[in-house]
Amino acid sequence: MRINKLELTNFRSYPSLKLEMKPGVTTFIGDNGSGKTNIAEALIYLSSLSSHRTSSNAPLITLGAQQAVIRAEIERETRLLQIDLEINATKANKAKINQNPTRSQREILGACQIVYFSPEDLDLVRGEPGLRRDFLDRLLVTRTPRIAGVIADYERVIKQRNTLLKTRASTTALIPWNEQLVKFGAQLTAERIALVEALNPWVGLHYASLNEVKPASITYKCSTEGVNNSSENNLDVLSARLEEVAYQEIERGVSLIGPHRDDLHLQIGDFPAKGYASHGESWSMAISLRIGSFNLLKSEGAEPILILDDVFAELDTSRRNQLISATLIAEQTIITAAVESDLPAQLLTQKFYVTPGVVKKSGI
Repeated sequence: MRINKLELTNFRSYPSLKLEMKPGVTTFIGDNGSGKTNIAEALIYLSSLSSHRTSSNAPLITLGAQQAVIRAEIERETRLLQIDLEINATKANKAKINQNPTRSQREILGACQIVYFSPEDLDLVRGEPGLRRDFLDRLLVTRTPRIAGVIADYERVIKQRNTLLKTRASTTALIPWNEQLVKFGAQLTAERIALVEALNPWVGLHYASLNEVKPASITYKCSTEGVNNSSENNLDVLSARLEEVAYQEIERGVSLIGPHRDDLHLQIGDFPAKGYASHGESWSMAISLRIGSFNLLKSEGAEPILILDDVFAELDTSRRNQLISATLIAEQTIITAAVESDLPAQLLTQKFYVTPGVVKKSGI
């Protein structure tokens, strides 16, 4: 899979941008704030229908414009696919596949599969559980696009159910929302657990390849005991647990069980990574999560695009080499860097130089 052409209209700092890219490695070089990460963000948004930098669409739209548009020509197994995505701040986004409007923007999920790595990924190790849940859910959608609907339905249920709990609604009013929480929560929990089980060997393998002495592993930390990778099992477990906490939920005005309260547990040696990992170990774990994700998808037949956003300046030689190895097996890699000297000398790359609102190809 690769991006042949990318066009941005009123996206972030680009009123208009047209790029042609080749297989292999493409690098965007520019000062901080020049707009190079905006290009990576556009591709990430096209892949997941959400930004990794902001939770709302308004900041993505150039000031004064009504909407932003991302258009990409994607080549996949000799097949060309044109995806158009119109991003709106106050109404639903609109999407087209080969110029044909889709009923829902979610129909384009899976057309562009991306794994990205950035310095902010240290927060996966050090930050709050919500960041790790988001990591799992984004990878789930990349791996199995239909799960996006389950995630959206579950988030809608939790929001509505919490509103009812805060107003001390009757037990009768909660019944339909309880049923949906259990239904969607059972599916999402099962999918997350299955994903962690598949990803764990890859994380351990990549962590060890970084010359780290201690072993690394990941497990799914659930707020409800007894769940597993079976939706049917989880239906029974969550239903029973929901009855047990019914009074507490009404008293506290919040949903106390479900995958919105779970976490991805990261282990290094005998201790959890959060709070115990050194700075170097945290980098190694973050790299292992992302490159492990890339290799998991590839082992299952996918050909994800790899995005490395401003990371080489932060890494030592062994960790740089791990990323370079990943670029060798990716059909297309997109790298951003503040200065050209941050790039490993052995990288063969098509280069673009970025200044605010302008992207110029090397040699032009």
